Amino acid sequence: MDNIFTNAKKDPQSITADWIPVISDFIEGVKVKEVKNVLKNNGYLTEIYRKDWEVDNLPVGQVFQVSLNPGGLSAWHAHEFTTDRLFVNHGTIKVVLYDGREDSPTFGRINEFRSGTERPMLIIVPPKVWHGVFNYGDSSAYLLNMVDKSYNYQDPDHWRLAGDTKEIPYQFF
Repeated sequence: MDNIFTNAKKDPQSITADWIPVISDFIEGVKVKEVKNVLKNNGYLTEIYRKDWEVDNLPVGQVFQVSLNPGGLSAWHAHEFTTDRLFVNHGTIKVVLYDGREDSPTFGRINEFRSGTERPMLIIVPPKVWHGVFNYGDSSAYLLNMVDKSYNYQDPDHWRLAGDTKEIPYQFF
């Protein structure tokens, strides 16, 4: 081997020949459905959620959109009871998940997904899994969330940690 490779680390496989992401270490309860844009004469169509994908059997209680400016970060947050269904519908967003559930077989595991206009995917985030989203693109990005339980204004099921918390072994910057 040439000397230039002595201290280098070879990339592991990240995608199959069929363009399916190779992620064998999903956090327990996390599911991902990558979808493809359907090119049309006047643009494209992207399916966001279908019950027959069978990614979960939960109801849709509320749908909302989050806008992130370039460099915008929303991290870290988790829900005690609510399941998130995240879908980046425009732009480029890094979605990072951390399993802080001590009783989980994947306790301490990190999952990182890059999703957006070019590579749309639906990411199912179970309750008690910490997650953060970061717009690493140079224009505004939009994220849809189709939660199974509507937001409770009087008693929000929403817990937060600072984006640079030492409790989660991940740094966005």
